[in-house]
Amino acid sequence: MDGSDHAFLAQVFERNYIAEGPCATQFREQLLQLTGSPHGVLASNGTLALYLALKGLGIGPGDEVLVQDITFIASANAVEMVGATPRFVDVPAFDDLTLDLDRIALTPRTRGIVVAHLFGTACSNIEALQGFCAERGLRLIEDAAQALAITDGVRHCGTFGDAGTFSFYADKTITTAEGGFVITPHEELHDRMVLLRNQGRRSSGTFVHEAIGYNLRMTDLQCALGLSQLAKLDTIVREKQKLYALYRERLGDRVTFSRIRDDFSHIPFRVVVFVEHAERTMELMKARGVEARAIFHPLHRQPCYAHLGGADRDFPHAVECADRGICLPTWVGLSVEQVDHVCASLLDAIA
Repeated sequence: MDGSDHAFLAQVFERNYIAEGPCATQFREQLLQLTGSPHGVLASNGTLALYLALKGLGIGPGDEVLVQDITFIASANAVEMVGATPRFVDVPAFDDLTLDLDRIALTPRTRGIVVAHLFGTACSNIEALQGFCAERGLRLIEDAAQALAITDGVRHCGTFGDAGTFSFYADKTITTAEGGFVITPHEELHDRMVLLRNQGRRSSGTFVHEAIGYNLRMTDLQCALGLSQLAKLDTIVREKQKLYALYRERLGDRVTFSRIRDDFSHIPFRVVVFVEHAERTMELMKARGVEARAIFHPLHRQPCYAHLGGADRDFPHAVECADRGICLPTWVGLSVEQVDHVCASLLDAIA
């Protein structure tokens, strides 16, 4: 964040309209233009964006939704929030972070799939997942929290399924501190989400509620920050891509990088590499003042989902991913010297 963000926020205070209002309308319109989606609604955060999509699609108690085993836990928690049951599916390889179609086991209760575009690249098999769901009448929800502005030049991540969701948390490509967005090609789903996010009414200021709804809105303060961030999106993208190129140059083939689709744009949310003994490697890096992060903990290993009975033997690639994955710093403002220090500490650790 910088002075331009402060200037956008100051305008909101000057207008004395801090609840959801004109900035929210502008932010929504610009996000629709960016993604190319015909319909979209703002949400309080990325998790509730997923909830809105699932709830709007009518997924609930008695239903099962498939979720890839390597992703942030919100992808599964949103399924729980609507009363359905998440069922985890392994990834195709330790460095290919999507849902493995060859490991899918459907039941009569399976209603949909939540697939996540992770670390600033598109899922390697999103087109195949789209066809798979269409053939079987399953709902496809794209968790694109880390994939804003990721496109093949024609289609944006989040537009392949029935709904695509985004997050504007503090570490995302653009931030509103907290916030989310849901896009959909379906007008009927959009209309249901409009009611769900605003206490069951189409607009505030009325006390006639057509349906049961909730308060999942964003404030104009948040949306003003979002507008400021969108205004400098090109700069953010350019700086993050420079950092990724530096890491590739410095590390070369001494580590394995996560797979990147070269037919889609790439905006690194994190720079993900795979080494032997990731946990020990990160300890050695920390001793040199570099705090790398682990990759996501497999969902089948999460204590809160132990009741689902997942075993490591059923998720060999996710287990290898977790054992070997390291996320390197990728925040805008990181200097060349700092990247050099990160790379040197990593190479010394694995040596």
